[in-house]
Amino acid sequence: MIEQLLLPLQFGFMQNALLIAVIVSVPTALLSCFLVLKGWALMGDAVSHAVLPGVVIAHILGAPLILGAFLAGMVTALVTGFLADNSRVKRDTVMGVVFSGMFGLGIVLFTAIPTDLHLDHILFGNMLGVGAQDLQTAFWIALPVSALLVLRWKDLMLHAFDPAQARVAGLPVGLMHYGLLTILSLTIVATLTATGLILAVGLLIAPGAIAFLLVRSFGWMLVVSVLVCMGAMLAGCYASFFLDSAPAPTIVLILTAIFVLAFLRRSLQQRRAA
Repeated sequence: MIEQLLLPLQFGFMQNALLIAVIVSVPTALLSCFLVLKGWALMGDAVSHAVLPGVVIAHILGAPLILGAFLAGMVTALVTGFLADNSRVKRDTVMGVVFSGMFGLGIVLFTAIPTDLHLDHILFGNMLGVGAQDLQTAFWIALPVSALLVLRWKDLMLHAFDPAQARVAGLPVGLMHYGLLTILSLTIVATLTATGLILAVGLLIAPGAIAFLLVRSFGWMLVVSVLVCMGAMLAGCYASFFLDSAPAPTIVLILTAIFVLAFLRRSLQQRRAA
């Protein structure tokens, strides 16, 4: 029985999948708290979809795919901010138009230009095909991103909750705004191999939303989100081995189930308090 349970750990591809799950769970979980608090959930969705043309163009030019993904993500974020600030259209509408346009451009480029890229790997990830280079890339992105979010969480929380008060307090609001956008793009690049573009949004929203339902302190929200995200990613990878399913969607299903349970728990507490 024990040998059967430990069977996944005997394979190198499963070891790499579990390792990258641990690496990417920390920055995505931490960032998700700020996205939920700031109401930027759609921004995470927009950037994750919009990096596709950057990936395809980088492949055509022979440049690193992560560079193309990062630049495309930043262009999307900056264009969205410019259009929202200089038009009567609301930000969420602008994001919907921009990210769908970028995603459509990526699909057109992918189908029009012959490449050896696997679209399903880009969209849905390939955790079981993670190599040493992917692990190193994810680690060296996740480390500074996580460190910055942990060290400056109080300033970023104030900026997310009340930008006007943050400006009065002397914080560089503009720098923090575009800094968060840069961190968002980098984090999506780090998760590119693990979860792909589409399912990355689950990691950027669900952990923070779950923690928001479970705790009242933002400090504990950061801790709980990391524990939930890491636990769900490890459980999803492990379960996918026995279910013969893809790890990324399995992880997202587990996060969704946890969110439903957290919501039911919160609703029950509110009814008892009433």
